[in-house]
Amino acid sequence: MSSLIKFHPQSSELLQYAKGDEKRPATTEPVVVPQLLVGGTTKAAEDLSAFLRLSPNLLIGTPGRLAELLSSPYVKAPSSSFEVLVMDEADRLLDLGFSQELTRILGYLPKQRRTGLFSASLSEAVERLITVGLLYPHKITVRVKSLKDGGIIQERKTPMSLQMSYLVTPASHKIAALCQLLEKLEPRPSRSIVFFSTCYAVKYFARVLHGILPGFSTVSLHGKLEPQVREKNFERFVNATSPTVLLTTDIAARGLDIPQVDLVVQHDPPTDTKVFIHRCGRAGRAGRRGMAVVMLQPGREEGYVQLLDVRQTPITPLEKPAISVTDAEAEAVSAKIRAQAQADREIFQLAQRAFVSWARSYIEHQATSIFRVSDLDWVDLAKGYGLVELPKMPEVKGIDRSLGLGIDTESIPFKDKVREKKRLAELEKWKQEKAARDAARANGDSASTKRKSNEAWSGKQEQEDTKVARREKKRRKREAQRLGQMTEKEREEQRKLEDLIEEVRKRNAAEASTAAKAGGGGDDDFEGFDD
Repeated sequence: MSSLIKFHPQSSELLQYAKGDEKRPATTEPVVVPQLLVGGTTKAAEDLSAFLRLSPNLLIGTPGRLAELLSSPYVKAPSSSFEVLVMDEADRLLDLGFSQELTRILGYLPKQRRTGLFSASLSEAVERLITVGLLYPHKITVRVKSLKDGGIIQERKTPMSLQMSYLVTPASHKIAALCQLLEKLEPRPSRSIVFFSTCYAVKYFARVLHGILPGFSTVSLHGKLEPQVREKNFERFVNATSPTVLLTTDIAARGLDIPQVDLVVQHDPPTDTKVFIHRCGRAGRAGRRGMAVVMLQPGREEGYVQLLDVRQTPITPLEKPAISVTDAEAEAVSAKIRAQAQADREIFQLAQRAFVSWARSYIEHQATSIFRVSDLDWVDLAKGYGLVELPKMPEVKGIDRSLGLGIDTESIPFKDKVREKKRLAELEKWKQEKAARDAARANGDSASTKRKSNEAWSGKQEQEDTKVARREKKRRKREAQRLGQMTEKEREEQRKLEDLIEEVRKRNAAEASTAAKAGGGGDDDFEGFDD
């Protein structure tokens, strides 16, 4: 059987493919012997050893590890046996900066081959790759057409079985609205996916949503998890027999063929608008009915609907099931989350990191005319995250960081007794050092106390000393270069000038010393210029 290579930009999407563990059998019948090549899960030497042992005819992998394997002198792709190259999510491959790896891979492969590029959207980079890297390219486009009012036929980028809607709701109501959606949707969704913008947000909500979502278990999937943990969580979600919600980032927006996903909720609209359609596409696959809902804050964010319509991705207001969250219901959810943060300092710290990471992601949004930081209600956002207090950020300057809750965050303990004991010891040490600094300052030794404080906490004095040493070194180097470019006569004149300057300094110092002895050395006496 001819050899075939298929590769994908992200390792998590490859975990569902079969892994071969036996050498290709000697038979005249077509037999598929696959090998999975993913960086981070196995070492390159182990992959090479498996390749030589199994003699696979189907390689499935990420670009980096595949290029590394093909570069080995023990691996060859002769034109007599190699036939097919498949690039899944081709536009994403180039967006992630795999251009060099793709060039290396194409260089190792014979030019006489069949190459397939698959993607739900084609970028300009893919078009360039088609022009430069393919012979006799043919483009096949699959479109969905629907009949609008008035008998107008409109092309769609999503299947008719997928309902795409939006819900306008304040940030503080989003989690409560998610709970209502899961509870009211008929039939009850067995598998749901909720997208967040950052890994820390996924990690945080995976901790605090236990017991808040009505009768649903949660599974997290994001890029900061170890590959083995991602694989375990992915399989746990796919094989779940009870209603389960997958909390994830855009790592699950492409390539994952998860069966029976009924609902996709975008808690945060994607930074890249092209990702929107890929997120929605996790539901409504293979003719199965599905729903995708994006949550938008009132005001300027509602312009996201018009932006998607321009990009031929129309969405409609969510009407069924009807979602109506009161302020009291939203506050009840926030209170449950805050209670968890007050009981465990680890959750409190995680909430701070998650909120800061979300703010950074929002600032980097590509549609800056719609998603503007200046329009945000930070207090309302903090309620949506169930924060005990706002983190220190330039954007929240002038806002009451305590949110009017009056919670002493310094007293929030760690549930882990070892961590709490260490924290209390460090806190006591800090209080003692602060008391010593205050006492020294009261005795008039504020300058030395400040210098000592800076050295202990930030190392600024050491950094300044290093900078001074570097500047002096550069000055001596420039001086040496300047002297090296002088003639002998110019160097002699330079030495005479330096001797004259030194003589003047000594005379000024002697006169200043004499004047100090005669007049008592007042602070206002002029002591000459220092170089």
